[in-house]
Amino acid sequence: MPGDAKATNSAAAPATGTSPLANPDGTKPGLAALTSEQDRAAARTLIEKVATKGRGPKTGYARDRFGHAWLDTADGVPLARNGCDTRNDLLARDGRDLRYRSGSDCVVIAMTLNDPYTGTVIDWRKQKASAVQIDHVIPLSYGWQMGAARWDKAKRQQLANDPLNLLPVEGRANSSKSDSGPASWLPPNKRIRCAYAVRVAQVAVKYELPVTAADKKAMLTQCGG
Repeated sequence: MPGDAKATNSAAAPATGTSPLANPDGTKPGLAALTSEQDRAAARTLIEKVATKGRGPKTGYARDRFGHAWLDTADGVPLARNGCDTRNDLLARDGRDLRYRSGSDCVVIAMTLNDPYTGTVIDWRKQKASAVQIDHVIPLSYGWQMGAARWDKAKRQQLANDPLNLLPVEGRANSSKSDSGPASWLPPNKRIRCAYAVRVAQVAVKYELPVTAADKKAMLTQCGG
């Protein structure tokens, strides 16, 4: 089943990852908690910049409207056109103790992941690939309903492959999120929720995507607003 992995879940993962406030392009690993009042105030300021509107219909949405999964050729985003697909780029960005397929410096077959969403350590092997999934922080179908349906395909491919909008996480957590916004789904790891809200806001501001009023309120609440 999704999320089946050899994982050390008896203790929290060590605090790792990068503050989203120090990672505006998404090229640095992980997602660190925002705990200081200064950082949480900066988070609220960013979230306030996000526009709101009602969620539109899902009519016409299909994953392939955002291009073939994990394109290396999506223009306008970091890590593109480096000879390695987006999924493996993200595994390499966030994983530790990486092992690659024989003869490849791209295809990750084993790693250790400090999962920000659950706060656990996952010892991942490619034989159980779905144990770690790549989450679109703003889900593609959510983006479609909030305006991406009117974008050209190149911009949709950017959203789908932009490392700012992508995090390797525990498969079960990602599956439970589906296409939810922050008002109806937040990471189980409460310490990371403000950082998660910031990452949602960063993507929304970059792509001029609104969120629902309920989602914006939930994001502000996670950062003390």
